[in-house]
Amino acid sequence: MDWKNLSFGYTKTNYNTRCYYRNGKWGSVELSDSEYINMHMAATCLHYGQEIFEGMKAFRGKDGKIRLFRWEENAKRFRHSAHGIMMPEVPDELFKEAVFKSILANKEFIPSYGTQGSLYIRPLLIGTGAELGVKPSREYLFIVFVSPVGPYFKEGFKPVNMMICRDMDRAAPHGTGTYKTGGNYAAGMRAVEKAHKAGYANVIFLDAKEKKYIDECGPANFFAIRDNTYITPESPSILDSITNKSLISLADNMGLKTERRKVKVEELATFEEAGACGTAAVISPIHIVADPVMRKEYVIGNGEPGPVSTRLYNRLTAVQLGDEQDAFGWITIVE
Repeated sequence: MDWKNLSFGYTKTNYNTRCYYRNGKWGSVELSDSEYINMHMAATCLHYGQEIFEGMKAFRGKDGKIRLFRWEENAKRFRHSAHGIMMPEVPDELFKEAVFKSILANKEFIPSYGTQGSLYIRPLLIGTGAELGVKPSREYLFIVFVSPVGPYFKEGFKPVNMMICRDMDRAAPHGTGTYKTGGNYAAGMRAVEKAHKAGYANVIFLDAKEKKYIDECGPANFFAIRDNTYITPESPSILDSITNKSLISLADNMGLKTERRKVKVEELATFEEAGACGTAAVISPIHIVADPVMRKEYVIGNGEPGPVSTRLYNRLTAVQLGDEQDAFGWITIVE
């Protein structure tokens, strides 16, 4: 494969892993070479949104070893999401078995070291039982599939511009915002597309109740740097990003103060750096934030990645690739 020209998209691989939940218990993990699912038309995932997923990455280091980043945190969040929308939780050992088996069955699709590529891993849990009433399914399917991907942004680690959305919400307070379920992403698509048509890389959602505080950057968490402090929103309606948690740990390790709190929109005028963070892009620095409704534009930095964001990005990717010692216990060698 042409590793250096990989896009961030789906590429067919050899196998995926599957496990069924029936009669109140999980079955065994099976390998499948099919990309398709045979499912009843009344399945609860199709009608009542019983669907959750995760996003993970595995990397090939300079030493040729396969490194998986923080799978335990993904398993924990997967269980949290399942509990939130009334699905059976996938035990950590079952989650690990399916993920590791999927990686090893497709190891020739892991991009080579130095290509900026990785193996994207997508665990998926769906309700497959046939129901007409609004109630949890009695049967579920757990799938893990993988795809080699290139960098999320082809232009590389460069600042992007974003637009504040005030007329659409991604999730309500105390709703499903903290769960990684497809409905949250569907709810944000219209706003994201509106931002794209206006020439912005993504949208910034505000809190649904008061429209005073920053929640998320499209499908990613928001963070900012000011006065040697790493600042990120605290909200009952945003996803607990594993990348964000890792950056907080690195920031603390680098001697920065860290704050997780409500972040007012007006603070954008005071930040030295800002960014969106998540599994796909790691960090996307933010240069300009437009607020069309309020007729304001916030300019952050000088159009180049800020020094703190750059250090955080370089350190996190170095740990993922094995170029820096893993002092946090985040990496698991897959063999």
